[in-house]
Amino acid sequence: MLRSEKATVIDGLHDALKASGVVVVTHYKGLTVAEITQLRAQVRAAGASFRVTKNSLTKLALKDTDYAGLDGLFEGPTAIAVSSDPVAAPKVVAAFAKKNDKLKIVGGGLGATVLDEAAVRSLAELPSLDELRAKLLSLLNTPASRIVGILQAPGGQIARVLAAHAEKGGDA
Repeated sequence: MLRSEKATVIDGLHDALKASGVVVVTHYKGLTVAEITQLRAQVRAAGASFRVTKNSLTKLALKDTDYAGLDGLFEGPTAIAVSSDPVAAPKVVAAFAKKNDKLKIVGGGLGATVLDEAAVRSLAELPSLDELRAKLLSLLNTPASRIVGILQAPGGQIARVLAAHAEKGGDA
C-alpha cells in the first residue's frame, strides 16, 4: 500500500471514529469470507458499519478522538464495528458472536469510556433508541386512554340504571 493510500485510509477511519457514538473491537480469526459478509450485512441493516482494519493504521486514526484509549486492543486479526446509536453495533455483534464462537469481542469504547467485553455485552442488552421511543409513547398514551375510560364509565352506569328501572317498571 502506498503512503498516499495509507493516508486516505487513516483519514477515512479517523472521520468515521469521530462521528461514531460507540466502537466495538473484535477478533475475527477463523471466520470465512461468507460469514464476514453476512455479519457486515446484519450490521449495515442496523445502521452501523463493520470493517476489518490494519492495526497500525487504526492506532494512527485513533489519535485525537475520544477512542484514543482503545489502542491497546488492536493486536491480532482485528475488526471494528461503529455506529452513532450506542446500542446498534454492540447488539448485532454480540448476537453474531453468540451464534458463531469464532468472532470474539475484545472490548470497545463509548465516548471516552473504554469498555471491556462484559460491558459491551451488557450494552448490547439495552433497548435500542427506537424501542425506547415506542415505550415512551405508550407511557404517554396510557393516561389519556384511562381518562377516556373513566369519563365513559358514569354515563354507562346511568344508562344501565335507567334500563333496569324501565324493565322493572314495565313488569309492574
